[in-house]
Amino acid sequence: MAYHHLSVLVHRQAEKYGERIALKYRDYEKSQWIPITWNQFSHTVKIAANAMVELGVTEEENIGIFSQNKPECLFTDFAAFANRAVTIPLYATSSPAQVQYIVNDAGIRFLFVGEQYQYDAAFGIFGLCHSLTQLIIFDRSVRLDPRDMTSIYFDDFLKKGEEEQHKALIAERTSRATEDDLANILYTSGTTGEPKGVMLHHSCYLEAFKIHDIRLTKMSDQDVSMNFLPMTHVFEKAWVYLCVHKGVQVCINLRPADIQTTIKEIRPTLMCSVPRFWEKVYAGVQEKIAETTGLKKKLMLDAIRIGRIHNIDYLRVGKTPPLSIQIRYKFYEKTIYNLLKKTIGIENGNFFPTAGAAVPDEICEFVHSVGIDMLVGYGLTESTATVSCTSQTGYTIGSVGQPMPNVEVKIGENNEILLRGKTITKGYYKKAEATAEAIDEDGWFHTGDAGYMKDGELYLTERIKDLFKTSNGKYIAPQAIETKLVIDRYIDQIAIIADQRKFVSALIVPVYPFVEDYAQKKGIAYSSLEELLQHPKIIGLFKARIDTLQQAFAHYEQIKRFTLLPHPFSLEKGELTNTLKVKRNVLNANYAKEIERMYEE
Repeated sequence: MAYHHLSVLVHRQAEKYGERIALKYRDYEKSQWIPITWNQFSHTVKIAANAMVELGVTEEENIGIFSQNKPECLFTDFAAFANRAVTIPLYATSSPAQVQYIVNDAGIRFLFVGEQYQYDAAFGIFGLCHSLTQLIIFDRSVRLDPRDMTSIYFDDFLKKGEEEQHKALIAERTSRATEDDLANILYTSGTTGEPKGVMLHHSCYLEAFKIHDIRLTKMSDQDVSMNFLPMTHVFEKAWVYLCVHKGVQVCINLRPADIQTTIKEIRPTLMCSVPRFWEKVYAGVQEKIAETTGLKKKLMLDAIRIGRIHNIDYLRVGKTPPLSIQIRYKFYEKTIYNLLKKTIGIENGNFFPTAGAAVPDEICEFVHSVGIDMLVGYGLTESTATVSCTSQTGYTIGSVGQPMPNVEVKIGENNEILLRGKTITKGYYKKAEATAEAIDEDGWFHTGDAGYMKDGELYLTERIKDLFKTSNGKYIAPQAIETKLVIDRYIDQIAIIADQRKFVSALIVPVYPFVEDYAQKKGIAYSSLEELLQHPKIIGLFKARIDTLQQAFAHYEQIKRFTLLPHPFSLEKGELTNTLKVKRNVLNANYAKEIERMYEE
């Protein structure tokens, strides 16, 4: 397998694949997917690289991309790499204050923006960013501010490079490109403190290609990948780069909320996702089973049982299932499993990498039982995504798989997971102190995650910084409790409260339609959602479900009181990071009254 530097990767693939489709994106006006061939991809990158030189982009300059997932993000990335420039992605949901911080910290002159929200946020802080000189806008329908005299649209930007007048200079720059060049700076959204810019060099990505080629042997240029997660996130960014390296067709989903529609239109063989995607699939199936009666219900329950025996008890450990189980499994495969996969849009599935949070054991068992090959993994921005992932056989439910080839994993003090290898960051941008704190003298990166190794597999236990200590001196791992409870069909979001408290409590955002449906069936009258969530029968419903789910926890770990909230945790109120992790300090402040009420005698 050839390993090309990112500065030339698209062009080498165009030479190989020519008129084959490299990318697709959805035209919302025509409700159709527009293909981009490898030749078109390469040509656009060359023009964009010339346009960058025309703007005055220099080698090793930091370029910002503040957008939803769009083909233009990739054109900009690879055009920058051809010029030995560095790209810095910003989450499409970033607030003006977050944009201002990153632009100033990285000294960004040119910021590529996606749609109206990103343009408005960027233009709003333009005067507060001394380095910022120009916005380049991907979406032609964006309305410019009347005071804006400098911004240009992306198609006008491309016209600046149509002559390819800087071809020789770009070739010269590309010839100087090395593995030691910086490729990206990815700012972690951080649940506490200001964001840190994780530096990922070209060597990180090239090594990631090599180790994934060794591990993911089923992935090929015949695959079609759904680009669902934001390309700002290292998981999706590294995955899309890997797809370009492998010649996989990438279908770009613009709006995350549309995934249930777009996945059925594309019916991909590959898709990165977070556990929440599969939790919703699981909840949907459980809801369907709850609504069904008689023979149909028995068949659905039996299908999951047989699938578990066939795929987990036997195939997972390399054993051949008994003939009677094989026959029943094939029957369910042609009926129930296939119908479920078609309903989701993944009947052509090859495998589905899943990471970003802990995957509940029940979800993992269910997904494998119905014949979906979900690869559970663990990684960080600082490790260029994958540290470990499960294989198709030999995995253990509850583990995050075997460490990737050439990634060293060691368990340090307080059971902290330490990492070393070529995919690990060299440090944080302009933060020498934070770098020294994270990477020790022997080159081990300290993840802040606790875990252990068993039989060659890695297991996560908790996020060390997230550990709570009750006033009784007991340690609580909130994520473990949250992961267990969020699989309940009535629970959408949950945040555990316990630090320096007498006992564990929780703030819970219910799945409102399910609660309202329950109220209707039980004849519960109410005039508002707030009133409904305080009704004794609804409190009783949640208490019973929580008590059932938390039986495996020690008495001191169990939730004693909880509050049902009438509004979800939100990005707008600063309660979630851009990767939708809860900011516990913000929740503690925003819901101080509700929390104190739970601890009143």
